[in-house]
Amino acid sequence: MEGTHLLLSVLVLLASHSLANVNGDADVSSSGGRTTTYIVFMDPAAMPAAHPSPAHWHAAHLQSLSIDPARHLLYSYSVAAHGFAAALLPHHLPLLRDSPGVLQVVPDTVFQLHTTRTPEFLGLLSPAYQPAIHNLDAASHDVVIGVLDTGVWPESPSFAGGDLPPPPAHWKGVCEAGVDFPASACGRKLVGARSFSRGFRAANGGRGGMGAGRRSARDRDGHGTHTATTAAGAAVTNASLFGYATGTARGMAPGARVAAYKVCWPEGCLGSDILAGIDSAVADGVGVLSLSLGGGAAPYYRDTVAVGAFGAAAAGVFVACSAGNSGPSGATVANSAPWVATVGAGTLDRDFPAYVTLPSGARLAGVSLYAQSGRPVMLPLVYGDSRDNASKLCLSGTLNPASVRGKIVLCDRGVNARVEKGAVVKAAGGAGMVLANTAASGEELVADSHLLPAVAVGKSTGDKIRDYAQRGGRPMAMLSFGGTALGIRPSPVVAAFSSRGPNTVVPDILKPDMIGPGVNILAGWSGVKGPTGLAKDGRRTPFNIISGTSMSCPHISGLAALLKAAHPNWSPAAIKSALMTTTYTMDNTNSSLRDAAGSSPATPFGFGAGHVDPQKALSPGLVYDISTSDYVAFLCSLDYSAAHIRVITKMANVSCPPRSRPGDLNYPSFSVVFRKKPRHVVRYRRELTNVGPAMAVYDVKVSGPASAGVTVTPARLVFKKVGQKQRYYVTFESKAAGPGRAKPDFGWISWASDEHVVRSPVAYTWKM
Repeated sequence: MEGTHLLLSVLVLLASHSLANVNGDADVSSSGGRTTTYIVFMDPAAMPAAHPSPAHWHAAHLQSLSIDPARHLLYSYSVAAHGFAAALLPHHLPLLRDSPGVLQVVPDTVFQLHTTRTPEFLGLLSPAYQPAIHNLDAASHDVVIGVLDTGVWPESPSFAGGDLPPPPAHWKGVCEAGVDFPASACGRKLVGARSFSRGFRAANGGRGGMGAGRRSARDRDGHGTHTATTAAGAAVTNASLFGYATGTARGMAPGARVAAYKVCWPEGCLGSDILAGIDSAVADGVGVLSLSLGGGAAPYYRDTVAVGAFGAAAAGVFVACSAGNSGPSGATVANSAPWVATVGAGTLDRDFPAYVTLPSGARLAGVSLYAQSGRPVMLPLVYGDSRDNASKLCLSGTLNPASVRGKIVLCDRGVNARVEKGAVVKAAGGAGMVLANTAASGEELVADSHLLPAVAVGKSTGDKIRDYAQRGGRPMAMLSFGGTALGIRPSPVVAAFSSRGPNTVVPDILKPDMIGPGVNILAGWSGVKGPTGLAKDGRRTPFNIISGTSMSCPHISGLAALLKAAHPNWSPAAIKSALMTTTYTMDNTNSSLRDAAGSSPATPFGFGAGHVDPQKALSPGLVYDISTSDYVAFLCSLDYSAAHIRVITKMANVSCPPRSRPGDLNYPSFSVVFRKKPRHVVRYRRELTNVGPAMAVYDVKVSGPASAGVTVTPARLVFKKVGQKQRYYVTFESKAAGPGRAKPDFGWISWASDEHVVRSPVAYTWKM
């Protein structure tokens, strides 16, 4: 036995040595053929007592199957998940799948990134709120936000931490030294940095196009620095992008700490690297995780982010993820697990006006972040080739230099990136660009810092310019730029790109959960990337303005850090409940939130519970709390196998309660799925916990469509003490049966006291 233990120890050391050097020049592909990375989830109950650690067991397990761990093992997971990632040959798969202790073997998955006026817009700088914010800034010093993204640019002024005390005692993270990233790059604001690239390198034959300067946590993209500084950047005065959005840039939780986990690369983010980042972050001691990335819809046991996020939430870590940028199409929302805060995007009350002036004197409004120099002039306007629609999209290689040189080119939005269209026009000799929305983007306006003078316009304005450009004659136009404008009305508006519900994985859970600012957001940037992100962009700036649910997600992460500081004993579910039930759904014109895709009223499939309101979230009155056992009952209700549930929960044994239903999860929102039959009835239960004053009385208020009846029992809840729990039941009855019923409807269930309103959205859908 002693000799066996010694052999296994040597194997673990060899595997660890291999893992430590994967970022070097070693090739993880095998001489026996090209490997493919898989994540192998193990049953913790099957680990023999002889193994001192899961990593020891994982290496030994591979060795027992004649799979060399020193060559094939990439990661060992033991905190947020149980299992390992390995680069395997085809004949390895049946050996692993049939071996004892293995619950599931899934291929590695590629996830994609979902690419400072917001504190003022969210009310964080209002005079009445300042005393509370001052106290929270100090309390949040103990909260570390882990950001899984493209790394970090530690020299950003947003990471200055000279006024902060030393990192909290519970923090176990490190500043991982790498090429062009010394361990001294971290400090009291940026308290940790790690890089995870083994999955990425294995997927690219051990190379992945990574030069020596890229093998570290340094951010060479900008996205990771932007999200990290949005969440918890220090206050920086006179911040701007080439004079746009000038002011003080600060994160949502400027007193909190940041730890960067680099898991994303130019080609995407590998699930094996993401899971390693989550595993490490939880072990390091983060209190909040922020992931502005996502993939397609999949059962939760096959979703790497969902599995890792469950382990994080079970450890008390709040996890926020972006909803995705696939709107306005329905059923596109990503990261739909109920233990994740799924964040959509809305606009701010700030804009960057720019104008297209026609010879008639018509001045058509749009937006731009182009830094103008010199006086605007009237130039010829051209709109593609009537025989080639690709040229109207300004795709690479489609513009004839002889036709566009010295002219303003009208380009339709879509297919390729907005900034790439500008680069295509400039490369062909164009003097400027008008970027016109089509029906897919509607009236949504997203500003970009183009390489040449450019103005983005909405669909209706774009249609006017398209019509003018195609009338014949010699169309002309002039571009001009108006700087920064505040107080834009209406705002917020749901961004057209923000992914929408319903939730295709579990329709009984409403997603997204909420929206936050995600359009034209100013935050820190990488020192080696221009603001367009294009290789040919030689401009450099410490701050950049970009858009996406990638930007809205860290707003919620930072606000969650504030709530965690204010209420350190709250669970992640309680924090999410507070954020959701205190949202608002009226804009600054006192009208219902609009959808930028068509200027029609938005719905909970676009904004979830509504737009986040941090002031109210600090004191929600009541919360819908959810325990790990509640989540297990929810997973049981999905008819997942015991093995699949153990993959997610890491539990040795799973005991499912009788008659559990997905809709009975104690969620802060409702999604009611009716069958298309007469008088179909659905009953749900919920439980509220009093986090407000004692002797609080709440009465229910129901609003909704004529297509559904709602009965709540009891109609009054009395909480005699803080922490008391009260249960209620809701009966939903379909009154719009029939095969022709396809359109969803929406309503609200609110509990109101003299001090608080706790509101939940209800989505009604009908299916066969």
